[in-house]
Amino acid sequence: MTSRTVTLLDVARTAGVSKSTASDALQGSGRVAEATRDRVRAVAEELGYRPNSAARRLRRSSTGAIGLHLPQTATRLDYYMNLAFGAVARAQEDGFDVVLLAPASTMGGATGPGGATGPGGASGPVASRVDGLLVIDPEVGDSAVPGLLDAGVPVVTGERYLGPTAAPTGAVICDNAASLTALLDHVTDRGARRPAVLAPAGTSAWATALRATAASWGQEHGVEVALRTVPFAATPGEAEETTLALLRADPAVDAVICAPDGAAPGVLRAAATLGRTVGTTASDRTDSAASDRTDSTAASDRTGEEPSTPGPGPHPRTPLLVASCVDGTATRSAEPPVTAVDLRPAAYGRACAELLCDILAGRTPPDTVRRHAWALETRASTTAGPA
Repeated sequence: MTSRTVTLLDVARTAGVSKSTASDALQGSGRVAEATRDRVRAVAEELGYRPNSAARRLRRSSTGAIGLHLPQTATRLDYYMNLAFGAVARAQEDGFDVVLLAPASTMGGATGPGGATGPGGASGPVASRVDGLLVIDPEVGDSAVPGLLDAGVPVVTGERYLGPTAAPTGAVICDNAASLTALLDHVTDRGARRPAVLAPAGTSAWATALRATAASWGQEHGVEVALRTVPFAATPGEAEETTLALLRADPAVDAVICAPDGAAPGVLRAAATLGRTVGTTASDRTDSAASDRTDSTAASDRTGEEPSTPGPGPHPRTPLLVASCVDGTATRSAEPPVTAVDLRPAAYGRACAELLCDILAGRTPPDTVRRHAWALETRASTTAGPA
C-alpha cells in the first residue's frame, strides 16, 4: 500500500485494535495503554499512513495551526530564525501549521502610539485563527503580550514572562544565570582579572537574568565586573563602539563577554583597533609581561636611562579574552572563533512546540514547566594564543 491508499482502518486492522483506539493512539488522546499506542504508531509508520489533516480539524473544531510570536528585533537574528524552524518542524509532526504573528496582527485591533491595543483586544481574532500560541522571550514592554496570554487558547512561553498579567499555560526555560556564570568562571580560569559584560537592555527574562548575574557574580567572587548595557539586538557596530569606549576608559579590562546574538565580531574589531591580541591564556600573559620588562631593560642599557615603569592597568599588548552569551554563525566564523554558549535554538523551538502540542492533545497537564539544556563551546578567543 502507498501513503495515498492507507487508511486509518488499515492501521487499526493491522495493529489489531478498533478504529477509535487507533485514532486515539495516533493523536495522543484517550485512555490508550502506552504499549498499544507505540504499536499503533509503529504500524502507521510502517504502512506509510498519513492522516487527513483537514478531516481531523473538522472533527475536533480545530484550526490546525498554532501562532508564533517573536520579539520585534527577531527578523535579523540567526537565533530566532533557527528557533522558528525547530518549532515548525515539531508542530508539523502533530499536524499543525505555524503562523508567524506580525506585531499588528497579534494585537487584534487597531494599534495606537507605542503599540497600544485598540478596541477588541487580541483574544477574539487570535483565538479564531489558531489552536494555541508560542510566545518567545516575552518582554514586559511588549504591549502585545498581555493580549496573547489572555487570548483564550493555550499559550506556551519560551522563557518566563515577568509582567503582571495572566500566567501562560506552560513554559520552556533555560538557566540563563548558570550560562553567564559558566562564561565568567571560564574567563577567570583562563587568567582574566577584570571581566566586562555587554548585557542586553530590555525586560525579557533573559536580559534581566544576565544583568543581575553579572552583578551578583562579581559580589560573590570579590571581582568588579564592568557592566555595560547594549541594545537587546545590538549590531556588531554597536558592540564595537561600546567596547572601544569601555577599553579606553578602563584599560584594565582583560575579558569581554558580549550578550547579543551576532554582536561579538564588533568586540573583536574594537580589540584589533586598540592593538589588543585576542585569545591568549594566563601563561601567555605572563610571558608577554616578562617580554615587555626585558625589552624595557634592553632599551635602558642602550640609552643609559632607567627602565620605564609600567603605569596602572595592562600594557597595550595585554591579551583580551572574548566570549558570547549566544552561539551562532557569527561566533563560529569569526577570526579567532569565539567561545560561546550554545543555546541550541532549533532544539529549543522544538521543545516549545512539543510542550504546546502535548498540552493541546491532553498528554501533558497545564502549568507544566520544562527546562532546556545549553552547552559551553570553548574556542580560540579564550583558549589559545596567536601562532
